[in-house]
Amino acid sequence: MLGGIGFVLAMVAMVVTVGTVSHRIGLPSPVLLTVLGLVYAVLPGPNLRLDPEVVLDVVLPPLLYHAALGSSLLAIRSRLRSVVSLSVLLVLATALTVGGLLSWLVPIVPLAAAVALGAAVAPPDPVAALAVGRRAGLPARLSTLIEGEGLLNDATALTTYHVAVAVAVGGGFSFGGAVGELILATVGGLFVGAAVALLVRLSRRVLTDPLSVNAVSLATPFVAYTVGEAIHGSGVLAVVIAGLIVGHQNPRLQTGASRLQTAAVWELVNFLLEGFVFLLIGQQLPEVIAGLGRYSTATIVTAAVVTVGGVLGLRPLWLLGTQHVPRWLHARLGSLNDNTDGEDESRDAERPLSGREIIALSWSGTRGVITLAAAFAIPLTIDSQQAFPARDLLLFSAYLLVLVTLLGQGVTFGPLLRRLGLRANMYDQARLRNQARTAAVDAALVRLEQLVNEDGLPEQVATGIRRNLLARQQRYRTRLAFLDDAPGAPRSADYETAARARRDIIDAQHEELLRWRDAARLPDTSLRILQRELDHEERTLPIPGDR
Repeated sequence: MLGGIGFVLAMVAMVVTVGTVSHRIGLPSPVLLTVLGLVYAVLPGPNLRLDPEVVLDVVLPPLLYHAALGSSLLAIRSRLRSVVSLSVLLVLATALTVGGLLSWLVPIVPLAAAVALGAAVAPPDPVAALAVGRRAGLPARLSTLIEGEGLLNDATALTTYHVAVAVAVGGGFSFGGAVGELILATVGGLFVGAAVALLVRLSRRVLTDPLSVNAVSLATPFVAYTVGEAIHGSGVLAVVIAGLIVGHQNPRLQTGASRLQTAAVWELVNFLLEGFVFLLIGQQLPEVIAGLGRYSTATIVTAAVVTVGGVLGLRPLWLLGTQHVPRWLHARLGSLNDNTDGEDESRDAERPLSGREIIALSWSGTRGVITLAAAFAIPLTIDSQQAFPARDLLLFSAYLLVLVTLLGQGVTFGPLLRRLGLRANMYDQARLRNQARTAAVDAALVRLEQLVNEDGLPEQVATGIRRNLLARQQRYRTRLAFLDDAPGAPRSADYETAARARRDIIDAQHEELLRWRDAARLPDTSLRILQRELDHEERTLPIPGDR
């Protein structure tokens, strides 16, 4: 018991340490955690085995839900053709291409088993790519497409995988039945996700306490996944749809206290789960290579080359090919813009992907825990007497692809983006945000006058509120004037100085409150209330890259 607790604490310590080191040296934490897991795997001591049921039923739902909460439903909907092209059509093409080539070039692997591997390696896990891309200033329009693909491709891949495995273990194959299962999984996932999101919305009318709202939020992905799987729909798709809808509705339904608390809890959950997942990937090395002795070197090399080469080669070919389909089909395929970019929506929606964008998106297809979970979930036997054909070879091929994409693409994605010159237009984004801030203050001033004239708000109360709003309005207009007069220039020195000064002032207030507490002049309960006020004020200060 104590040994198990110590092992878990050691993994938490690794995750926290790597997170700190990652920020300082600029390498993505998924890459560092995977390498650390590999090193740990070859040392004496216990290793955790990747249990596919635990990953798919316990780890995956909250990770997907957190990603969906932070995505934009409107942005994904506006690029639905692009997202469907990558998350459905490309996944199916990858599964069939890799499966067909592997079965042809490695005859010991039956077609159904090869397609099962193809489905397992088809869906990218964008965690590492987005971690690097956001740090390197990846344009929001590219981030949106990578996010949308990563949210929706798992459902397609896992459904295809289940069909292929069923055929491989003796079930008859029917094209119509396979298509019907895919449609049923999609419709069921969409229905369950929307229904769960509706229940969450209804619960917000009753639950106002932030702790209760938080508890419902943590339970939501597991409810959506469980119900989706129970009706033979896609539990993964149900979680994603629920998260997209709830995330879209949250700004209107949640109180400020609930939003702050829920965001903090989900950030912690995501941080720990992702850390455990990538450590777990590295620790599977001994089991993956244990069963390779029965295969010839030529067979192993061929299977690895087909899997890695097929996945890495098909993605850029697909992106290039989809730029030459009829205009009506890709009217939005090149629409990688995001409203935060401040660019003209209609103009950018019509342009196809540029060569630089195709290169960046081709290199963003890192594979992760879904690929490994599916590979480990391949059954050991077809029946009580016959082993699943070439299971160890399939597992090794999937694992090698994960390592190649995580370590190779994860490390080089940032330098590639910088070499391509693909960076978000920070000044356009800053201008748009300050325009929105100014509009919000204008609306607040109008409402304040209504409260004075119609609801009898005392003028002495309104005066202080009005003074504060006007000061904020002037601050935002000053920022806008600077951005309009000096686009592309470094951030205003006065702006930087003011932000640092406000942080120092808040720190001084914290210290004074602590002196009062230590001198027994202020109870701890009052200290926490006053510190919470200062914490909220500190959250309004700009962070690096913000304006």
